[in-house]
Amino acid sequence: MAKKKQDTVIVTAGRDPEANFGIVNPPVYHASTVLYPTIEAVKARAQPVTYGRRGTPTTFALQDAIAELEGGYKTALTSSGLSAVTTALLAFLKTGDHLLMVDSVYQPSRHFCDTVLVRYGVNVEYYDPLIGGGIERLIRPETKVIFAESPGSVTFEVQDIPAIAEAAHRSGITVMLDNTWASPLYFKSFEHGVDVSIQAVTKYLCGHSDVMMGSITTTEAAWKNLLDTHGAIGQCVAPDDVYLVLRGIRTLSTRLERHMKSGIALAQWLAKRPEVKRVLHPALPDDPGHKIWERDFTGACGLFSVELEPYSEKALAAFLDGLELFGMGYSWGGFESLVIPQYPKKMRTATEWNAEGQILRFHVGLEDIGDLVADLEAGFARLQAAES
Repeated sequence: MAKKKQDTVIVTAGRDPEANFGIVNPPVYHASTVLYPTIEAVKARAQPVTYGRRGTPTTFALQDAIAELEGGYKTALTSSGLSAVTTALLAFLKTGDHLLMVDSVYQPSRHFCDTVLVRYGVNVEYYDPLIGGGIERLIRPETKVIFAESPGSVTFEVQDIPAIAEAAHRSGITVMLDNTWASPLYFKSFEHGVDVSIQAVTKYLCGHSDVMMGSITTTEAAWKNLLDTHGAIGQCVAPDDVYLVLRGIRTLSTRLERHMKSGIALAQWLAKRPEVKRVLHPALPDDPGHKIWERDFTGACGLFSVELEPYSEKALAAFLDGLELFGMGYSWGGFESLVIPQYPKKMRTATEWNAEGQILRFHVGLEDIGDLVADLEAGFARLQAAES
């Protein structure tokens, strides 16, 4: 059979009904202890399932599905998106090593670098997300990892991943990417030179705002380092959560297409509002990152930011507090729409963020776009009334 198309992979990956009495979905195994039939089997530890923490057919199914979607060698699951980032970094860094971390990185990832990694003697240096191939001038003999997040999940700079990977690989450096925004559908990490691709499975792969999970997919060359550390620090996930993610993945393509369509439509609408100074969305033609996005990505999700014109705290509260369909909450990727104030100036060291207006990050869910627009129109009316 010819290579399956992506939408077919979404439906079929990680499933083997013939091995499960014809049942469509993989069974949910709740396990800690796993029994061995003989002392020879105990010594060999060669059977597929050895201990609950090391995986069961339930977790193997999701790992296989994500690895196939990512186009990588193998996948390990972790307890959250953040734990996927931290486990990957710990797997490839040691005391005395130098890490190049993108300045627009997810704030909890930055906090881990500035506290745990620094405490253990890793030299962390932040770099401009727009540096591209110029990152070569920051590489040192002790540089072991370059970490990217494209686009950044607050300010949405699109990184030139192929150029960064080319420079990194000339020096034998591992390239990691937090690919949660695009998901494995809209950016193919390994086709663009990435060695370790990270997903906050909590977001789009699950899609229903009810599971915490992360995934780390690697090339074959990077797998042993990752697996050894993943096991050594005891990472594991709950089987019922795995089941929910497996179920969520089956509708990933359909959901993302709707998120993308509604997200772009709302971003275009917001760009015309007098209250909005600019929209930060790489799929819009006038966005600074649009050319690279158009070259490397095959789609967009429902997450983007706007910079408002300067308004008082009172006016911002009037706008946000009265919204009915946009909940104020962290995370994203679920079916519901969200908005949350962001403060990127507090998260930068290698670059400056000088915007005067408030940054609002929107996640556009699966509601009717007309209803979402009406909710925001009413919010802007409250904002203007409070400011007058």
